[in-house]
Amino acid sequence: MPRYQNSQSFAIILNALEQEGYSVVEGVVNMADFGLPQARRRLVLIASKGFHVALPSSATPCGWYEAFTKCAEGIAHLIPMMLDSQLLLKQQQALERFLAGNAPTPLLIERVGGRTESKYKPGYLPCNTILRCLRRAAPTHFTDHKGCNRSKFADIWLPDGTVKSLSIEGAAKLQGFPDWYEFLSEAATAGSIIGYSVPPSFAGQLFMSAQSILKGAYL
Repeated sequence: MPRYQNSQSFAIILNALEQEGYSVVEGVVNMADFGLPQARRRLVLIASKGFHVALPSSATPCGWYEAFTKCAEGIAHLIPMMLDSQLLLKQQQALERFLAGNAPTPLLIERVGGRTESKYKPGYLPCNTILRCLRRAAPTHFTDHKGCNRSKFADIWLPDGTVKSLSIEGAAKLQGFPDWYEFLSEAATAGSIIGYSVPPSFAGQLFMSAQSILKGAYL
């Protein structure tokens, strides 16, 4: 039985597909294993008939700071263009805890949430999951625990003391959105699109993997 929140309903879906003759591949995958700079877990189910479609090959995980400087082209300019910010008290405390045992390095520090995971992420690690969520314990919010919209979701701290507010464009890049995608100006709406989505870069990998298998099946 798959270990999902509604495993009984999911088992019914699997059985129905298999009874119809579909070959089913399913599992919870971490987007960081597919080159995305975010430790986002997503349930993926692939049903095919007449041939077998598997998940795409995994890639080397990419840190969130590397995503702005190494893993993608033309986006290193985003951080200087982000609005200046100031760390909240709990963010400052998280920074001090990190610096007490580590050398200075770029940090992504959340403004809300962070009960179950560390409030900061060094630049060489994928960031926590970016969510559009009302749950206080969720890693990164576009709303606070009272359901109030926020214009600031996380701050970027650099070793020279610079603090920048993570922008919608920056969050979208961490979620694998292409540069050409245009969001609405309202932060809550843009945050909903980013937080609820399956990362587009992963969806592209999944499509290309299925396409190559389909081409081989009909040659």
